[in-house]
Parts: sequence; C-alpha cells; structure tokens
Amino acid sequence: MKMTSFFRPAALLATLPAMLAFSACNNDDDNPAPQQGRVMITHVAAAVSGQVTAFVNDKQVGQLNYGQNSSYLGVDAGSPVFRINSGTQEVTKKNLDIAVNQNYSVFAYSPASAIGSAELISFSDDLTAPAAGQAKIRLIHLGTGVNSPVRLSVPALTAGAAPTDLTTDVAFGKASEFISVNAGSSPDLRITTTDAQRTSILTVGDGSGSGSGSKKIEAGKIYTVLVRGIATPGAPTAQKPQAVIIANN
Repeated sequence: MKMTSFFRPAALLATLPAMLAFSACNNDDDNPAPQQGRVMITHVAAAVSGQVTAFVNDKQVGQLNYGQNSSYLGVDAGSPVFRINSGTQEVTKKNLDIAVNQNYSVFAYSPASAIGSAELISFSDDLTAPAAGQAKIRLIHLGTGVNSPVRLSVPALTAGAAPTDLTTDVAFGKASEFISVNAGSSPDLRITTTDAQRTSILTVGDGSGSGSGSKKIEAGKIYTVLVRGIATPGAPTAQKPQAVIIANN
C-alpha cells in the first residue's frame, strides 16, 4: 500500500505538462483572433475645411487631408462605428456593415453645400483580379451640386457622334459596377451628362484632377474614377468639381 501511495504523486506530475497544454489550447479557443474585413477611407467632404481624423470604434486610424485616402485597414467584422472629427469636433459618425474577408471603400463626403455638411457612405470593392491583359474600372459620383446622373465615357472619334459609354448612369451618392477595359492604352476618359446633348463636364486626365494629360491603364490594376468637389461659386480651387482616379490595388 505504501508503494502505491509513493507512486501516485509521480504519476500526477507526469501528466501535468499535458494538462497545462490542454488548458492553453482551451484558452486559445476562448479568445480567437477577430474576424475582419478591409476598409479604405477617403476624405472628399468638400464642405469641411482642413484635415480630418478618422476613427473606428473610437480608435484613431488615420488623419486625412481633403482628397487623401488611406490604405486598406483591417476592421473587425460586424457594424463598427466610423467617426470623422475636425480637430476635436465630431463631424459625422455612422455604423457601417463590414463582412468577413470583404473589401470596402468608405468616403466622408458632403451631401449638401452648407458649410460643415458631411456624411459617411460605403461601397463594396470587388478586388478579384481582372483577366490577363485587362484592368477594371468603375465610377463613383460624390460631386456636390454636379450634374446627376453622369456616365464615364470615351469621346467618339467622329466629330458630333455620341461618346462611347463605359458605365451606365451613376447618380449622386451611387457607384457603377466594375467593368473590364483593355490595358496599355491611355484613353481620354470623360465624365458626361446623360441628356440628349451628352456634354462632357469633366476630364479625368492623368487622374490627379488637373484635367490634363492622360492616365495609362495598367494590366491587373483596379481603379475607381471619383467625381468629387462642390459646384458652388467661390469654392476654393482644390474643392471645385474634379474627376480623379483612386487605385484600389
């Protein structure tokens, strides 16, 4: 009996490492890594002056000047609270739905021309690779007071002929689907009205908003053409309506 009693503690000690390992595994299972989506945040709220600070669930994720965008950020899936501050003043906030392993573009924009007007809007980003030799492009319209709807078009080669449309109608606050285009060219991309005159109102140009030059379309790239700015007299040059290109990859 004494021998049996002698060996019991030794047997217990022998099993202790395995018990600890099992306990550690259980702790890992109790605290799994958060499931996330990815979000790019862009400041195009033309009625808000100066730099803004972006927060997700009260955590600061970046500071953006007008026209700037962040890289894609990992954000916990669910309905996190996105908030934009100007200095210490809250400008706007909104719960946005974020799904696991999905990509989104979130814009702070101005739905009206009144000073300080700002809201948040999100669009799902299809970042699946384009076919070989092609790129993908879409149009988002967030230009306050700019004609609505508009299209992304290429002017006709024949004078007086209608332009070739790359997208369907895109109203203010909306986005087109991504469409495939041949890479390698430098098309004369225009933002056009949808009325009978099909007037060209903005030139995409080199993608910087300058309206001059041209943008080479690279194979494998994904682009967003963004109409931004505010169409009011006296708006600063940087906040006037422009068509710019954002690279999504």
